Amino acid sequence: MENNALPRMQNADLKDKVVLVRVDHNVVKKGKIIDAMRIDATIPTIFNIVKKGGKPILMTHVGRPYDKKTGLFTLSPNDAVEPIVQYLEHKLQINISIPKFTAEEGKGIDKLDPSIKDMIADLRNGKIDMIYLPNTRWFTGEESKGDAANAFGQELISLADVYINDAFGSWQAHVSTMKPAEKLLSYAGLLMQKELDHLGMIFAPKRSFVGIVAGSKFDTKIGPLSSLLERVDHLVLGGVIYNAYLSVKYGFKIKGLEEDDLAIAAQFLKDSEKYPGRIVEMPYIIESDTLDGKFEGQYRTHYIHDLPKGKELNYVLDADPKSFEVPEVKKVFDEAAMFFINAVMGFTPNFGDGTKAMYSLIDTNKTAKKLFGGGDTLQDFRNLLVNTYLAALDNQSYYFFTGGGAVLNAIEQGSPFGMEPVKALIKNKELKVKN
Repeated sequence: MENNALPRMQNADLKDKVVLVRVDHNVVKKGKIIDAMRIDATIPTIFNIVKKGGKPILMTHVGRPYDKKTGLFTLSPNDAVEPIVQYLEHKLQINISIPKFTAEEGKGIDKLDPSIKDMIADLRNGKIDMIYLPNTRWFTGEESKGDAANAFGQELISLADVYINDAFGSWQAHVSTMKPAEKLLSYAGLLMQKELDHLGMIFAPKRSFVGIVAGSKFDTKIGPLSSLLERVDHLVLGGVIYNAYLSVKYGFKIKGLEEDDLAIAAQFLKDSEKYPGRIVEMPYIIESDTLDGKFEGQYRTHYIHDLPKGKELNYVLDADPKSFEVPEVKKVFDEAAMFFINAVMGFTPNFGDGTKAMYSLIDTNKTAKKLFGGGDTLQDFRNLLVNTYLAALDNQSYYFFTGGGAVLNAIEQGSPFGMEPVKALIKNKELKVKN
């Protein structure tokens, strides 16, 4: 699918239009912003809307206020959008209003209060500069199906004249990322476009292309990993994924692994045999007796080829930095023309030496394109190597995606345009062309 299939906000008439904007400002934990990067990344889109005469209504999800096991909602200040609004008001020097909706204890918000119409009137006549809806996951319809989803979707549609999706990291097919694109004039925001353009590099990579992926569960990564294995020249694994791989290949018994992880790892190992030498193993691993911290005498380094089959290990929590000094490993990193990194190698914050060594080695390759996923990957990069991270922000060889999970989902779908919310935008454009 070509880039011109994507409807772009640059082509939208926004003058005097109310514009519903889905962003990914999921940056609040315990009521505080942990990193404003994802907010800052959407400011060009917000500015562009206002410059073109549009009246923005923003919406994002924050956290997981819905407990799928109990069926209960928790509408807590810890998951509220107020810190985001305060940040934007201070940074942009504008006036933003948040509509207030009520919900019964343990239940989500069933519907929008009619008072929002007065707020939209204030937005249209310039009394306020922007509206920011409450956490989308506070609404019962957001992650629902059927009538509840349709009702919430219709309410969102009724608020605006135009819909812009700038939430690259919100790749799930939820109401706020899908339903408005069914009825409203719909476009991709500037950040969404930028992310998709860089995502396209993974599907037409420079060679040699090195993929680095870690995770705490194999089953959530197996689809993207299998797809990535076909595209890369070398694949580096970390975390529980790597532990499960080592267990099935070398017969180690590593504490904390579950049977489903081992079963999936066994199938992945079998599939990887079609690509001999493609998986780059970290030969030095760090075993810890506890998950509670890094305590002297309670952790040790092993060379995997010295361990006998059937060796029982406690928790394997990091790759020893020595792994990245091994000539075969270092050569892969030194000769790479492009990296995709969605990984921390160790169980941070206590076991961060492996991640620090890996990021440092990647940084020494000055010519390679370095595509970093979002979330923990960027947070650990910043925490472990703050000066390198700050320099990378202004380095054209680096690119930081705002959503690592979104990149993995697109890789699994086999296209930079494979995520459901992006396909909804393209389908909307196709329908407009037909009509």
